[in-house]
Amino acid sequence: MSLQSVRQFFADHAPDIDIIELNESTATVALAAAAHHVEPGQIAKTLSLKIKDEVVLVVAKGDARLDNKKLKSTFGAKARMLSSDEVVTITGHPVGGVCPFGLENPLAVYCDISLKHYAEVLPAAGAIHSAVRISPQRMADLTQAKWIDVCL
Repeated sequence: MSLQSVRQFFADHAPDIDIIELNESTATVALAAAAHHVEPGQIAKTLSLKIKDEVVLVVAKGDARLDNKKLKSTFGAKARMLSSDEVVTITGHPVGGVCPFGLENPLAVYCDISLKHYAEVLPAAGAIHSAVRISPQRMADLTQAKWIDVCL
């Protein structure tokens, strides 16, 4: 269902973008980078965070780490990662396949400036074996994301 919702999202909003489906798992940054023959930073990981009473998605380059001070400064409160069950329920995507496309519920999406290091990034596409190749700016435009600086 998750891969299907992402498929529908691209059919509706960006029919020129193809979903890449592989036989091997790309559920972690390391697995995805190896499978797609790119450096880990080029994998766009989507982090599901709860800040106060709101769930947000932060998309960052694969080898970036969240900076808790920057997060708190940006959002005005501490953030916590969602549990696996919460991720699936709220985003509609399995852990390892979470992306800012085809979400189960409307969520605020933020793109970390670390993504701007690359002309093209590879976020997951709703399953642990799928991804898309997209420019960071186009991903932000399609998801109505705001650019933030919350990574080390």
